Amino acid sequence: MSTLEQESGGTWLKAVGSDIPDPSAPLPMRPAWVEVDLKALAGNFQIIRRELRQSVRLLYVLKDEAYGQGAVEAARVALSNGADQLAVYTLEEAVKLRASGIHAPILLLGERTPEELPWLPMHQLTPCIGSVALIRIWNDWARRLGRTLPVHLKINTGMNRFGFSWRAASEWIPALSQLRFLEWTGVLSHFAQSDELDKTFAGIQLDRFQQVLSDLSAAGIHPKLRHLCNSGGFLDLPNAHFDMVRIGLLAHGVYPSQTCRRLNGLTPVLSVKARISAIQRLEVGDSVGYGMRYTAAEPRRIGVIPMGYGDGFPRVRNEGHVLVAGCRAPLVGGVAMDALMVDLTGIPAAEVGSEAVLLGRQGQHEICVHELARLKKSVSYDVLVGWRNRLPRVYIGREKVGSTPSPRLA
Repeated sequence: MSTLEQESGGTWLKAVGSDIPDPSAPLPMRPAWVEVDLKALAGNFQIIRRELRQSVRLLYVLKDEAYGQGAVEAARVALSNGADQLAVYTLEEAVKLRASGIHAPILLLGERTPEELPWLPMHQLTPCIGSVALIRIWNDWARRLGRTLPVHLKINTGMNRFGFSWRAASEWIPALSQLRFLEWTGVLSHFAQSDELDKTFAGIQLDRFQQVLSDLSAAGIHPKLRHLCNSGGFLDLPNAHFDMVRIGLLAHGVYPSQTCRRLNGLTPVLSVKARISAIQRLEVGDSVGYGMRYTAAEPRRIGVIPMGYGDGFPRVRNEGHVLVAGCRAPLVGGVAMDALMVDLTGIPAAEVGSEAVLLGRQGQHEICVHELARLKKSVSYDVLVGWRNRLPRVYIGREKVGSTPSPRLA
């Protein structure tokens, strides 16, 4: 293929049909997408499940569309491969799961507003509650419905966001003892720092949680499920597993820190890809993009990738890489809302239509989520949930994923 053909699209553009499409037909998929490997997600849950005692339940936290993967697809895979329950943050997230045919127990994290509470029984949802005022309203709703309603008590052991204070247990526990229409389904707290080498504060929180459990028991309140561990706690604090662990990031093949324990075989689930949409030839002195942040000191070959910070890619200048034709291609110039540019000078195999990997593996190289987090000056969680909805989600490996719900749901 000639250089002119390669840089104008070559074989890839020749494959485009010439028929006029039916106006009612689906639009062509954008040449930039998020790819979700459902087989990898299933495998990760199986690995995590094997690490737990049989008596310990596995709760899958899939808030914010399962960290960008798509909550409905992820929930189905999780429940077929070892997860017992689900958790989300917003009422809307939970209702969407129910409308999609998900019948497993769903826990609403955070704190509810009084206006939300009437909707929970309609959709068989369980709230976390951490204040006397709200739990009294929840008890009143149960009384009006003429049946008990489930609740997980949220204990603040030092995170200082939501929850009944461990310090004031002698004040709020007697108030709970007066409530007659609630089912004490669970009690939880949350580690502020469970995935670092120094576990001092995690140990303090564990002690506080155990003291509150003892105080609740003395008052005749015996929650069925005690849970404290997030992904970091699950990995490094087996003495804090209690009756259930909450797994979010780890199920997606991403570790919460560089120092926590590793699991053999865990695989990243989410990749971000695009196809090169144009190639430009630069002469000495030519610049690239807004603000002229890159100027060629010698002839260069520049590829344009049709996605940018409007899709969730970090807004950087002359930093970072993507993978093209099995090689690392450096970014040049500034990332725009809808485009970013990479130097293809040393990658002659790259052409218009070549696949570029912005997050994930290609050949022997990988762009991991922590690499993008450093560019974004943030954390891996932010990178994963930051991919916008205008990037289509493409699911692979679906045919290799089991579809039988976990028997532990009964």
